[in-house]
Amino acid sequence: MTGLAFVGIGIGTLIAIGMEPVWRRLINGSGKREADTGRAAPEATALVMCIGALLTPLGQLVFSWTCLPASIHPAVPIAFGIPFGMGNTLSFIYGSNYLAAAYGIYAASAMAGNAVARSVFGAALPLAGPAMYEAMTPQWAGTFLGLLEVLLIPIPFAFYRYGHKIRDRSRVIRQMREDRAKAERRAARFAARKERAEKMTGLAATTTVTAATAAAAAAATTIITTVPTSPAAAAAAAAVAITRENGEEEKEHAAAQGARMA
Repeated sequence: MTGLAFVGIGIGTLIAIGMEPVWRRLINGSGKREADTGRAAPEATALVMCIGALLTPLGQLVFSWTCLPASIHPAVPIAFGIPFGMGNTLSFIYGSNYLAAAYGIYAASAMAGNAVARSVFGAALPLAGPAMYEAMTPQWAGTFLGLLEVLLIPIPFAFYRYGHKIRDRSRVIRQMREDRAKAERRAARFAARKERAEKMTGLAATTTVTAATAAAAAAATTIITTVPTSPAAAAAAAAVAITRENGEEEKEHAAAQGARMA
């Protein structure tokens, strides 16, 4: 029967995950946009974290004060595990999304640091949990944890309001932005060089075609000018050709006679 206390938390987790389209519309409609890309800024995800920060202490406090009295049905504290599960899931998932969006190419390192810190607290606090609940009773121990969660509520609101200023102070994020700007400038220069090369290639091809066309036109002009334009001119050209042939034959005949006499 003790395990049934986690049913509400499990249901809350499933509800938070199933409502992802609602959270996504909330993020896209928050008005927080990156100036250079136009996409939703990391601070937009903090809006969902704000909802989680409110739901978590609500479920914790009500669960703490309804878990012991015999006059209260067990379904009541179990039901208030639903907002606790939703708040815990929203804070975890969208807190991780915030880190990934803020640190870009360094997101793996940021997530690793977050995992280490979370693991340290997750390993140490349960060691003190049983002693705390035994000394303070479940109601007051749960109330103490719930009040700690209330004190943490302003954190996501601060990131939603001042997150861009907080990111501007990060040396890693500033370096990431400078590297991205350099990469964009290199890409722009490469594109410009490629465009100039394509233009020069096209110009060279056009020049080659023009030269070939001019040569063909000159050849055609030569052929046209060498072709006789009248019967008289054709006859004169034929007579000149015959005279040349006869002269060459006489020279060959004289050379042959000279060779016989020798």
